Amino acid sequence: MTAARNQALATQARRVYLEALVRGMTPLVAAIGQGAGQLLSQGAAHAVMMARRDAVQAWQKFGPSWQLAVVGALRHAAVHGVSDGGREHETTASTGSQKMSLVDDSTIEREITSSRLALVMMDRATWEFTDLRTRMQALESHDDLEPLDLLRAHVVARLALDAWTRVGLSTEVWLLLHHELHEEFAQLISEAYHETNRWLIAQKVLPEVDLRPFIRRTAQAAKEAAAAAGGPPATPAPPAPPPVAPTSGLAPLTVPSGSGELPRSRASSQADEVMAQLQRVLARHVPGFPVTKSQIPARPGAGKPSLAGFGASPAGGAAASPVADGGGGSARPALADAPPVSTAASPRLAGAIKHAQESFQRRPAAPGGAAAESSGQSAPRQLEEIGARNQAFKQVLKQAASTPAERATIEIVAMMFQSILTEERIPATVRVWFARLQMPVLRVAVSEPDFFAAADHPARRLIDRMGACVMGFNAAQATGPGAERASNDALEREIKRVVQVVEAYPDTGRRVFSTVLTEFEKFLDHYFENENQASRRGVSLAQQVEQRETLAIQYTIELRKMLSEVPVQDGVRDFLFHVWADVLAVTAVRAGAQADVTKAMKRAAADLIWSASAKSSREDRADVIRRLPPLLKMLRDGMSHAGLPLDKQDDHVRQLNNALAAAFTAKTAAIPRERLDELMDQLETLEAMLPEDVDGDTHVDEMLVRDLSGHESDGMEVVAEGGSAPTPAMVAWARELQVGGWFMLDYRGRNEQVQLAWRGLRKQLALFVTPKGRGVLFSLNRMAAFLQAGLLLPAQDEALTVQATRKALAKLDADPDQLLK
Repeated sequence: MTAARNQALATQARRVYLEALVRGMTPLVAAIGQGAGQLLSQGAAHAVMMARRDAVQAWQKFGPSWQLAVVGALRHAAVHGVSDGGREHETTASTGSQKMSLVDDSTIEREITSSRLALVMMDRATWEFTDLRTRMQALESHDDLEPLDLLRAHVVARLALDAWTRVGLSTEVWLLLHHELHEEFAQLISEAYHETNRWLIAQKVLPEVDLRPFIRRTAQAAKEAAAAAGGPPATPAPPAPPPVAPTSGLAPLTVPSGSGELPRSRASSQADEVMAQLQRVLARHVPGFPVTKSQIPARPGAGKPSLAGFGASPAGGAAASPVADGGGGSARPALADAPPVSTAASPRLAGAIKHAQESFQRRPAAPGGAAAESSGQSAPRQLEEIGARNQAFKQVLKQAASTPAERATIEIVAMMFQSILTEERIPATVRVWFARLQMPVLRVAVSEPDFFAAADHPARRLIDRMGACVMGFNAAQATGPGAERASNDALEREIKRVVQVVEAYPDTGRRVFSTVLTEFEKFLDHYFENENQASRRGVSLAQQVEQRETLAIQYTIELRKMLSEVPVQDGVRDFLFHVWADVLAVTAVRAGAQADVTKAMKRAAADLIWSASAKSSREDRADVIRRLPPLLKMLRDGMSHAGLPLDKQDDHVRQLNNALAAAFTAKTAAIPRERLDELMDQLETLEAMLPEDVDGDTHVDEMLVRDLSGHESDGMEVVAEGGSAPTPAMVAWARELQVGGWFMLDYRGRNEQVQLAWRGLRKQLALFVTPKGRGVLFSLNRMAAFLQAGLLLPAQDEALTVQATRKALAKLDADPDQLLK
């Protein structure tokens, strides 16, 4: 086809599209009138009925005029185009920048209403629009349709809403009739697209749409895609079918099995690659964007700034923040130090962000008032409203931006939050609060370019941390509406408090994100220990296990020191180190270190040491025989108290009898009375000599988990076998898992969702809990073995913000011009 014929076909196609819209307006108006009449037949409160009656009367009066106005606007736009009313607002903002007045609330609300209508229309007509746009691009030899092209749904939505206001219909009438308006306009534009596509196919214009020639990749992404496909660099990898965005050339995260590669480091390296890819896109397509190198430390936790908290209680209570309780009289808490900001937003954009954030905070409640707003039933509707509001604000913010870098930042942050807000694994009630973070995050992203370079930026880490904790929320709620729902409410309240604190300190940048992240970590420890009904009992049992095992190790170390130069039979020495140290630990945990029963167990140790020493005189032997029965009874009581089975007790007693018999014939020197008294004094004050923390060498770590099988009880399973021998890399990964994350655990014939609820002080033990409250206790090595064998799989392959950035890159890979539109 010649260029002239192509242009003629494109012009005729637009006429076909216009006439389809115009013809469809008559049945559309009739359907809306029918829907309006049905409103009066539905029962409702008197005030609602009066409002419906007024709306129906207004529609009957102005509906025909609105139809004519819409048809006239469509025909005018087809000939003369559509003016961008937003630029007028930009000019107003420019001339009145001293007052920082950008657009009034009514304009914002109109943008939100039209955006909501456009979203519904495109949801119905996405496939038809994609095909039509591709054909029009081929005919008109343009990279894409103009932003205000009449073929775009949001342009039709804007014309319809402007005509609605112009003829005298109010926003209240629109809201009452919005279901019919949304449904009919979605049907109208879908049919118009379909009719235009049918006509173009009849004219032999791309009967089979192939989107590959229209996918614009960056050079680096094209090379990566080609390398992955095994072809030459000049040939890009085929994209996924429309409307799925093409990939950015980054491989998905997988957990290797049996390899020495550290999966956590691999995840970090893939996050680095996502950040690096974003930096390349920004450097290539955004003039003057302050590209920075990644500042991610080599290992998680390295190089983190020292943080000072708000002074919140471990529960993360609202009293620590003047925002959370509605107060404002207390002084601002001290914030953590942070690197100085690199850039500053232009005054106009700063004012627009402030205006947008205030609008989010005072947005109208969902139907039913505050109670409905906080309920899960209203959350999907709130998310729909937020999606439309975000689109409206994105355009207003871009008009206020003064540089290409600012416009690109606005676009990328909007894409990221669009991904987060459509993540269905996060409950809708929580996503509503995540949406409130968009403006604070945008303010930080504008002022700190490393937000797009470092996956460990505090704002990203906060969102990732909160998102990881609620990924399994729905499963937790499924256990019942009672105490479990209250536990979930506590986590929701903390997320709400965190968001409100961030909003309360708009000028502090990364410092407020760092500080509330620290507080959120403290809250999680308190939450799983005290408030989460599914984990509270399991955490308590796990803490007792850790305390018992730690004390047993410490007692063993001190007993070894005490007996290093004391002549005692090896059998007795082994019993004291491997059995009685655990008995002392169990007794100290249950009764207290200074309890009478604990002191009695210590005296039994001293008596056993004396009895097992060489006895050269007849009097000493008679004394041993006289004291042996009560000593053996005390030893049995202690072993029973520690949970040793009867058969093992018999074995230990038999070995002790042999050791004591050998002491009768031993030729070694007896323990002097003074040395025995000194040993007794040391045993009495054994706790005072215990070290603050066990030395973390490998030998002691292995001792800590030497035998956990005796700790299994009702509601607590101890993983004692399974998996494959872990490599050091897998052990390192297991050590870095964070409390709150969700996993899939394959154990004892069950494949179920579990949440990491507790880590020991030295991360040698880890407790996972199911939504129903059953605890599963792992030692560090056993957990690494399960990770390596694929029996314990993270619910998230990558962090929430990294996933959102990856999706944004896929969209930019296909259309990088979005950054500057």
